[in-house]
Amino acid sequence: MTGSGIPIVVARVEGEHLVALIDQFLELLRDTEIGADAALDRLTPAVYPGDPDASAAFAEATSADLLDRRATDARVVRATIAPFLDGDAETIEIVVPTAEVDTWLRTLAALRLIIAARLGIETGEEHDPEDPRFGVYDWLGYRLDVLIAAADAADDDSTPSGH
Repeated sequence: MTGSGIPIVVARVEGEHLVALIDQFLELLRDTEIGADAALDRLTPAVYPGDPDASAAFAEATSADLLDRRATDARVVRATIAPFLDGDAETIEIVVPTAEVDTWLRTLAALRLIIAARLGIETGEEHDPEDPRFGVYDWLGYRLDVLIAAADAADDDSTPSGH
């Protein structure tokens, strides 16, 4: 992708809610010990499902760094959104810098995993789109889809024709 970034239009209230979710996520990462919260465990899954001891050893060696990286990503996303919330427009256009698209995708996916863990979603069958508790989970999925589509479109636009 080339250019300055991917524009994403959101309602101000969506931006405010996303900032609040990121703040809660950062608090969870800061205040929770590894292995003490099933939601955080979703962010550091077992890499050797058939070997619990090897998975535990790997998690012990890597989980803190992985969660620190998640926190860094979340702070980048928050810093990108916050300036757009100044003012009183009902909708805002957030410009996701091209270099930060993957950071955004990782952060939105991590938020969605945390919420899935809190709601008890392990498979698609456990998701009830009519249940209002799933609203934020679904909204994050929608925002992930929008960002992926915009990034793909930007990739297509930056590919020279004929290639």
